[in-house]
Amino acid sequence: MDNRKRKALESAGFRIGDAEDLVGLTEEERRLVELRLEVSRAVRRLRQKRRLTQNQLAAKLGSSQSRVAKLEAGAGDVSLDLLFRSLFAVGGKLRDVTGARAHSR
Repeated sequence: MDNRKRKALESAGFRIGDAEDLVGLTEEERRLVELRLEVSRAVRRLRQKRRLTQNQLAAKLGSSQSRVAKLEAGAGDVSLDLLFRSLFAVGGKLRDVTGARAHSR
């Protein structure tokens, strides 16, 4: 959004922010959302790289295809346990989520 449009909206009484601002997430909650999204993206990326279907991953996890779809979409009702079990089931490692930072410590 360009500055002129932003100023016009703000002068009309609108507040400009993102979805996290709208729901009032704390910094810790924002970081948790980011972690969930990073893990879910890594699972999808690695699953596709290994040419696994969602059904095949679901079978490895003892879960359902619809649950795999939800975890890949970053749904909030998917446990962190299932997210990380999925990451490891597709051959992922923590560095696939954290990047090089995990190895430099």
